Amino acid sequence: MKIVLSGFYGLGNTGDEAILKSIIDNLRAELDSPDITVFSLSPEETAKEYNVKSVYRAWRRENKEKVKALRGADLLVSGGGGLLQDTYPTKFLFGPLPYYLLIVLLAKLCGTKVMFFSQGIGPVTSKWGKFLMRLLANRADFVTVRDQYSKDYLHSLGVTRPETVVTADIVFAFKADEEDRAYNSLPLTGEEKIVAVTIRPWFDHPDYIEKTAHLLDELIEQRGVTPVFVPMEGKYDVPASKEVMAKMKHADKAMLLGSDFTPNEFLNFIRHAELTVGLRLHALIFSALSNVPHLGFSYDKKVESFLKRSGMWDYSFRLGEIDETKLLENALYLLDNKEQAQAIIAPNVQTLHDEAMRNVELLKEKFEK
Repeated sequence: MKIVLSGFYGLGNTGDEAILKSIIDNLRAELDSPDITVFSLSPEETAKEYNVKSVYRAWRRENKEKVKALRGADLLVSGGGGLLQDTYPTKFLFGPLPYYLLIVLLAKLCGTKVMFFSQGIGPVTSKWGKFLMRLLANRADFVTVRDQYSKDYLHSLGVTRPETVVTADIVFAFKADEEDRAYNSLPLTGEEKIVAVTIRPWFDHPDYIEKTAHLLDELIEQRGVTPVFVPMEGKYDVPASKEVMAKMKHADKAMLLGSDFTPNEFLNFIRHAELTVGLRLHALIFSALSNVPHLGFSYDKKVESFLKRSGMWDYSFRLGEIDETKLLENALYLLDNKEQAQAIIAPNVQTLHDEAMRNVELLKEKFEK
């Protein structure tokens, strides 16, 4: 089976690379020798890392190669992740939302079937974005979404023609290999109580920077923890992490992990943590996969939806609603009652793993010849 993968690939975002690895690994495990081509901004690196064919994803070059790949494919897999949204500027045919939908249109013009795979939908707020969704997303042959909110949101946008099934983020089917390159990159003794901190820039409600700094100082003073900042997308997360550290009294007790690690290496680092605190969705998912209690700051419905499904929403907050006293109480509770938290997380993660595998099972059922 020949499959083209379209997503936010080759741009150095750990979450999206985890999605790509999860899709490729599970397609290879479940299908008979799939022929995979990935549209990537770094096609040489993607081809080498995943042993796939790869074509430059943007429109400025290799457009004939895109058409050739789609003409020869049995299926375009669009996703996973939050591709169909216009949070980033959307002007006519420029921006993420028009890009992914134009790839869908190109696939259909080439006679290729399309599956939206394990996607989180929205927000789509512009009139133009909503029009494009109704016009082009309805051309998909089948859709899986990672939460009920996404299915409801898709239908509210008028995308009702393709059958849509709620599954889970494909990263819950991540196939990890144990190793400790990221952990060994830091001067750690093995005696530390690590709190993994995952910060990203977010311009609404910026008080989370100061509140995170205060929380970490209190955890250092009260429980002797070692905060380690885990930058899932280095060019954005490293400056944001340094901003938190600059506001800490005990920044000398904190560490900043390098940003040049693979998803597998980041996940294996998080396995060493007693607690994860922060914003990045896939760092929180890595924590759930590692049975590490996690306290999230939800800047988007996708984060809230995940935290509800992992069982950790009661300890988490929406940005703009962070109560410092309650935040400290919740973090201390999760540190002091790790086994109770793990007992909540483990069965939920098993359910999410099974639902993540449904993405691949449904792909086989709908499209395998």
